[in-house]
Amino acid sequence: MSESAILETPLHALHVELGARMAPFAGYDMPIQYPDGVLAEHLHTRSHAGLFDVSHMGQALLEGADHASLAAFLETVCPADLVNLAPGRQRYTQLLNESGGIVDDLMVTRPPDAAGELRLVVNASRKAVDFALLRERLPKGVRLTPLDEAALIALQGPLSAATLVRLAPDERLEAAAFMSARPARVAGFETFVSRSGYTGEDGYEISLPAAQAEMFARVLLTQPGVAPIGLGARDSLRLEAGLCLYGHELDETVDPVEAALNWSIQKRRRVEGGFPGAERVRSALAEGPKRRRVGLRPDGRAPAREGTEILSSDGAPIGVVTSGGFGPSVGAPIAMGFVQRAYAAVGTPVRLVVRGKPLSARVVALPFRPHAYYRG
Repeated sequence: MSESAILETPLHALHVELGARMAPFAGYDMPIQYPDGVLAEHLHTRSHAGLFDVSHMGQALLEGADHASLAAFLETVCPADLVNLAPGRQRYTQLLNESGGIVDDLMVTRPPDAAGELRLVVNASRKAVDFALLRERLPKGVRLTPLDEAALIALQGPLSAATLVRLAPDERLEAAAFMSARPARVAGFETFVSRSGYTGEDGYEISLPAAQAEMFARVLLTQPGVAPIGLGARDSLRLEAGLCLYGHELDETVDPVEAALNWSIQKRRRVEGGFPGAERVRSALAEGPKRRRVGLRPDGRAPAREGTEILSSDGAPIGVVTSGGFGPSVGAPIAMGFVQRAYAAVGTPVRLVVRGKPLSARVVALPFRPHAYYRG
């Protein structure tokens, strides 16, 4: 993408004002870090609250006559049980290709007060692909409307709930459980709020008109313990939380089972199928996948980055690292990658080829740090 084609989010001017180091990401000029640096931002989110600009993500409405028709359509491209998604609830799923590979992962939300509406949030780098795929298959009476004039702000960390409650008279926001969502008036702004995020911490994602986003972000940043956080810390936070990132752990060759996303395919869909690549996915569920996403802990201090080759203890190639770096909250290097099924058990010794030298490591359970989601 040429320099002139780089897009800006509604918070771009605020990022620059706050001293962010900006860089292209998924077609947008995004804040990578602020003056305090990635390590400080990561730890601040874990102990206080971080404000993340995720307006580059693709938001859209799927509208039709009723929930049943919308859910039935989405179930022809996603393996999740969306027919039984309750009002005011959100579900994580994937768009699959005909071979069961992941076109994208996304969030699907059923608003509590809209009978014929679903809200979608997809990855920035894949939104054009996703929306084109959906439009090609839209049945009569169902329409897809990208929310191009909407911003998305994530507030993440243990102070998130107290911060939002100070700014909103709606006590339901504080009581809301993880993966719930509803419209809410926050600090005088009309928003749509979900209790979700991609850091492993308690927190919220807040959608509102792009024209109001900067004012809203400034209000949040006046609150005690709230600081702006860039994409560098967002990545280290999601890695510690053991969460997949499209283009790293996920792509069109990876199915949900080998990506260790079995939990996102509910029982009814496993039994009935009816989604793209169902035969491959159901076979992997029954027999086990040929490879598996795992957590990895190097024994030393050298981090294993994306693309690092994984060897068995006797030196045979068995996989590759998809994400890796230093885990600030763990205090050690951590990584995720795919290994052959025979080597996926927790505790299995492996070697990671870092700068041409095989270094000892072991397979560990994910996440690297326990999730702190509010379950109610």
